[in-house]
Amino acid sequence: MNSLRRLLFLPLFILLAVFGAAAHAWDDEDDFWAPTPPRLSFIDGQVSHWREGAEDWVSARRNLPLAEGDALYAGADANFEVQFDSRSFVRADEDTELSLMNHEAHYIQFKLTRGLVSFDIRSLAVGDSVEVGTPDAVFIIEQPGYYRVEVNGRETRFITRRGGRAMVTTADGRSLSIYPSEEIVVTAGKPVQVATYAAPPADGWDRWNDARSDRIGESISSRYLPADVYGAEDLDHYGYWRVVPDYGPVWIPRGVASGWAPYSTGAWVWDPYYEWTWIDDAPWGWAPFHYGRWVFIGSYWAWAPGPVVRRPVYAPALVAFLIRDHDVRISVGLPGLWWVALSWGEPVLPWWGHHKHRRHPRWAGWGGPRIVNNVVIKQTTIINVGDIRYRNARQPRAILTAPADRFGRAPIRATAETRYRHEEFAPAREIPVKPSRESLFGGAPKAAAKPPRDAESRAVVTTRPARERVLPWQDEKSRARPRAEPEPKYVKPPTRREEDGAATQRPPFGAVAGPERTPPPQPPRLREVASPVKVPPATRAPSPVRQQEIPRTATPEQRTTTRKQAPVAAPSGGPSASAPSQPVKPASPGVQRPPVRPAPARAEPLPGKPANQTYRGEERKARSWEERSGR
Repeated sequence: MNSLRRLLFLPLFILLAVFGAAAHAWDDEDDFWAPTPPRLSFIDGQVSHWREGAEDWVSARRNLPLAEGDALYAGADANFEVQFDSRSFVRADEDTELSLMNHEAHYIQFKLTRGLVSFDIRSLAVGDSVEVGTPDAVFIIEQPGYYRVEVNGRETRFITRRGGRAMVTTADGRSLSIYPSEEIVVTAGKPVQVATYAAPPADGWDRWNDARSDRIGESISSRYLPADVYGAEDLDHYGYWRVVPDYGPVWIPRGVASGWAPYSTGAWVWDPYYEWTWIDDAPWGWAPFHYGRWVFIGSYWAWAPGPVVRRPVYAPALVAFLIRDHDVRISVGLPGLWWVALSWGEPVLPWWGHHKHRRHPRWAGWGGPRIVNNVVIKQTTIINVGDIRYRNARQPRAILTAPADRFGRAPIRATAETRYRHEEFAPAREIPVKPSRESLFGGAPKAAAKPPRDAESRAVVTTRPARERVLPWQDEKSRARPRAEPEPKYVKPPTRREEDGAATQRPPFGAVAGPERTPPPQPPRLREVASPVKVPPATRAPSPVRQQEIPRTATPEQRTTTRKQAPVAAPSGGPSASAPSQPVKPASPGVQRPPVRPAPARAEPLPGKPANQTYRGEERKARSWEERSGR
C-alpha cells in the first residue's frame, strides 16, 4: 500500500518541481525590490568618507552608493551633494559632517553634528518622511519644500522655504510644528530653549541649491528614463542619444578610449547590503551601470535603458560573472575571475539580497523582452543557469578579468581577456572572492581629512536607533567601531493631528495642535520680550492715512496728488507741523500698544566665509574626466 501511494504522488511531486523551477525564471518584482541607495552625486573640493568597519577616513568617490552608517565630511572650501530620491537632494557646505543612519522604503534618517546642509526636496510621496537628527533636536520632514539646517556651537537653526513644513522634537521630548517661511532656533540648555522667527532672505548658498536642482527639469535624458533613475542630467553633458530599430533609444558616451568596454574603468567595493558593487570612474557612471543593458552596435558601445517601466529596480552591477568550464571540470582553485556586461534582455543572476533570489535568473525592473541565448522566453520556460551564453562575450575585449586574490582588495585596473575563447566560459554560481576590510573602498584609497573631534563626540536626538550590521570578516570581539560614537538621545515621535485651518495663531510650544485647542491671548514666543509700554494719547502720532482720506471715487490723478501731499508724522512722535489741526482720538482705557520685540539675531556666516560669497557649484574649472583618467 505504501509503495502504491508513493507511485501515485510521484507525478505530483515532479509537477511541483517543474513549476518551482519555472517560477525562479520569472520575477516577483515586489518581492525582489529594495530601496535605491542614496548616491554621492557631486563633489567639489576635499570630501572624506567613512564606512562602518573601516580603519580611517578616506577620500570619497563620486557616484558612491551610500550604505547605512556611512559618514561624509566636507573639508575647507569644499561641498558635496547626495541624491536620495528622484527629485530630492541634501547638500553640505564646508566643515560639515553628515551621516546616513537609516534607509528604508519610505523613510530615511540623517545625522548632522556640525556645519550647514540644505534639503532641497522637490517631490515627496505621501507617507514618506525624512528625519534629521541634531545635537539638541530632531526634525521630521513629510512634505516637499526647501529646508536649511545649521549646527554651530550651542545653536541649531532650521529654516523652511517654498511651502515646507516640518516637526521639531527637542531632547526633553517637547514638539512643535514648523510652518512655511519660518526659522526655528534651538539653543542647548536645561531645558532646551526654542525661538521662532520669520525666515531671513535667501543668500548665495540658497541660490546655488536652487540652481543645482533646476538642472533636473532641464534634462534631455529624462524623457528616455523612468523618473526614479538618478543621474539623467549627467548623461546630457557626456554623450548623445540615438534611436535604433532593434533597441529603441540608446545613449552613446563621448570621450571613451579606443578599446573601452563597460565595467572596465572603476572599482569593485563591498556594500553591507548589496555586497559587490561597481563604482565607475566616469562622472556619468551611475545610471548606465545600475540600470538597463549595454549593446555593441557596429563599432561602438551604447547603453540601452529599454522601455520605460513603472518602477525601475537598482542593481549593484548588471554583469555576469564567469568561470572557465575547464576549471569546473577538474575542480581546481580559480586562478582568476571574469565578468561581462549583460546585453539586451539578458537576465541577471543576483549575488545579493535574500537567499531565495540568489543565482536565479531575474529581470526585475526590466521592461523589454526577456532573452536567453538569443531566444525570447515565456513565463513557463525552465532555464538552466549553466547553459546560458552571453551575447557580449563574443565582442572584442568585452570579457574583463582581474586576479582573484586582488579583486576588490587592491587598486587594480581590469584587463580584457584575450587568452581564451568565449565558448570556454560558463556562468559562475558563486563569486569565489571573500571580502576583507580593504574591500570597503575597493582597495587602499588615499587617506583624507577627519572631522574635528568635538563633532564626532556629539550625540544627536533621534526617534529610532540605527541598525547594526556584522561584516563577513568581523566577529563578536571586532564589532566595535574604530571611532567612538556616543549613544544617541532617543525621543518619542510626535503624534500627528489635523491642523485647525480656522485658527490663525500658533499653539504654545509643547502643546498639541488640534481643532479643540483655544487660541492663546498673545503670539506664542519663548524668548523674553520687552514689557508693554503705555503711550499717552497726547503724544501719539496721528496716522498719515487718517489725516487726509482719499475718496474711493477719486480719479487716478487725484489719488496720486493726494498721496504726494499726505503729511508725514514728526520723528519725535508728536503731531506733524504741516498737519491740519484735528482732534486726536484718545486711546480706549485699558488698551495697550503691542510689545516691542527685539530684532531677532540672525545666523552668523561660517568662520572664514563672507556672507555674500558666491558659491562655486559648477563654475569651478576642474580638469575634465578624460584628463583625469589619462585619456
